[in-house]
Amino acid sequence: MATGAPAKVSPDVPRERVEVMCRFFENTGVSDPIPPPYAAPDGYSDLLRVSLKADQVRRGKVSCHLSVGPPLLNTYGGLHGGAVAAVAERVAIGCARTVMREDKELFLGELSISYLSAAPENSELVIDASVVRTGRNVTVVEVNFKLKKSEKLAFTARATFFNMPLAKL
Repeated sequence: MATGAPAKVSPDVPRERVEVMCRFFENTGVSDPIPPPYAAPDGYSDLLRVSLKADQVRRGKVSCHLSVGPPLLNTYGGLHGGAVAAVAERVAIGCARTVMREDKELFLGELSISYLSAAPENSELVIDASVVRTGRNVTVVEVNFKLKKSEKLAFTARATFFNMPLAKL
């Protein structure tokens, strides 16, 4: 387990349940140190940069592909849900930027994701993002992840951005 102060455990939780939970966390690697290349302040971007490539950028639409490799896998050998969220956020920001003025900043207000199917190791995903709605204050982007080989929809996301500064009402 991680070093530092031990967790406070409620006295009504049986000791054997606490031990099972601790073993679970140890087995999943939660306490393992982050490898040096990814412990950098923006190492998360480096992880995505090697796997995510833009194919086409048009006004209100972005198309990319993602290679599912070992750095992005969960313990079951599929694309980690956190990686899906990170990619969805990045692609949605890029798509929203295609319809916004350069002086406007974005604030992510909501990101919802439906995990419909696994994306196994060494698979390729085609990611299509499109602006659903844009206005003075809000931009909504939909992002779909399809397995390239079967064209099966694996994940779908919807991001709502607030355009800053907000227009006066």
